[in-house]
Amino acid sequence: MLPKKTLLATAVIGAMLATAANAETLRWTRSADSLTMDPHSQNEGPTHSVNHQIFDTLLFQDMDVEYQPGLATEWHVKEDEPTVWVFKIREGVTFHEGQSLTADDVVFSINRARHENSDMRGLLTSISEVRAVDDHTVEIETSEPNPLLPNNFTNLFIMSREWAEEHGVEEPQNYAAGEETYAVRNANGTGPFRVESREPDVRTVFVRNDDYWGIDEYPMEISRLVFTPIESASTRVAALLSGEVDFLQETPVQDIERLAEADGIKNEQGPENRTIFLGMDMGSAQLRTADTDDNPFADRRVREAINLAVDANTIQRAVMRGNSQPAGMIAPPFVNGYTEEMDEVPEADVERAQELMEEAGYGDGFRVTLNCPNDRYVNDEQICQAVVSMLARIGITVDLVAQTRSLHFAELAREEYDFYLLGWGVPTMDSEYIFNYLYHTKDGDRGSWNFTGYSDERVDELTVAMGQEIDEEARNEMIAEAWEIVHDEILYIPIHHQMLTWSMRDDIDFKVQSENTPHFKYLQFNQ
Repeated sequence: MLPKKTLLATAVIGAMLATAANAETLRWTRSADSLTMDPHSQNEGPTHSVNHQIFDTLLFQDMDVEYQPGLATEWHVKEDEPTVWVFKIREGVTFHEGQSLTADDVVFSINRARHENSDMRGLLTSISEVRAVDDHTVEIETSEPNPLLPNNFTNLFIMSREWAEEHGVEEPQNYAAGEETYAVRNANGTGPFRVESREPDVRTVFVRNDDYWGIDEYPMEISRLVFTPIESASTRVAALLSGEVDFLQETPVQDIERLAEADGIKNEQGPENRTIFLGMDMGSAQLRTADTDDNPFADRRVREAINLAVDANTIQRAVMRGNSQPAGMIAPPFVNGYTEEMDEVPEADVERAQELMEEAGYGDGFRVTLNCPNDRYVNDEQICQAVVSMLARIGITVDLVAQTRSLHFAELAREEYDFYLLGWGVPTMDSEYIFNYLYHTKDGDRGSWNFTGYSDERVDELTVAMGQEIDEEARNEMIAEAWEIVHDEILYIPIHHQMLTWSMRDDIDFKVQSENTPHFKYLQFNQ
């Protein structure tokens, strides 16, 4: 028999090795940081990606984009009351700072997200009342039946009412006004990771929440998550190749092949639920940056000319190196309402575009500014540079302003742009989300991302109706009619559906998620 001291030493070493095996650090990078840590201020992808590590939602989309229970364990329409949804709230859940989760926190969070400062409010327009029935039951009443309501909660994060009141953040940050609140740089969620430190645009360190309600349901192999946004594409790739980072989200298309051939690195690829497009202010009497005394974009013939001049197939080949799917509509194939016919891309036709410009009275062209982010979408600035060259062929001189997405989105929200690049994902997987935000008249809670000035009474009626209709066939007919109307008007210029590549150490097991949201609680290391 071994001496007691030897047995004790062996046990201690064994425990240390076991701890080390479960103490994996993952260093993560992408081009841009979260705009804010306030969970209800911005409806924006990189911001949601960070907040999904800290907070939970009532339900969420897993790595296969399937809906899964989160803080709600079940949900259903109340019997004999088609306008009331009932959500059962998970018991035994605590926030990172120790507060117990109750139905009251859910009621508070949903109402907070309905505030005028919140960019999430467009998802909640049908809600008339949210009430706690008991500590773990919430009823949500809508003005009309809303079959899609649960789908709208996948990025609706739940906060602690007590924490919010303690720190004076009962209302969301007014991002467009540049407001600074405690919730902008601090967070207290129920999610799989806690925030250890935060330097915006520099470094955020998360540590595993060992009290997480799902600790035994998910791999949870990362004990420390270090997020370092790196704006430069070449620097991000160099950091992965040198071993400074382990996981690169949104690999630059020009480096995909290089990384695939590098030792110790692999790529995971798949289609993203996101469409990249150009938007135009067609509603103002005069553009801010144009050298005309009117608004050329108000003329459908000019919009058609632009659509024929912007060659999505060339952008796919020359800018995206094949890593995109040219688009004819702002709905990727995942989405209910998508049709191949509507997504057909018109052949580029410069001669016909020039004829249309002449017919519209702009045969000599005009000058306008195009605003573009340079750190949000894959090769966003390069896409805009290609558009500048393509429009020059039909006499439109474009001055390109490319800047960081925090400035781009703040100025866009203040309606300062004539012509802009935007990308749109559809977390609800339904066209109603697109019409609610992009096509409905910008009025109150609806049309909050419609910066075109477009307003159509029938489209507005259909948008509201498709959010209430429970008959699937009738609802799909509404969606099809709405798409026909807006497609004919050429309100936006679709460019492509984005493709995703994530690059990582080859001992990491982590598939691409089409919402481009890495739920790191699922990541595993191949030992």
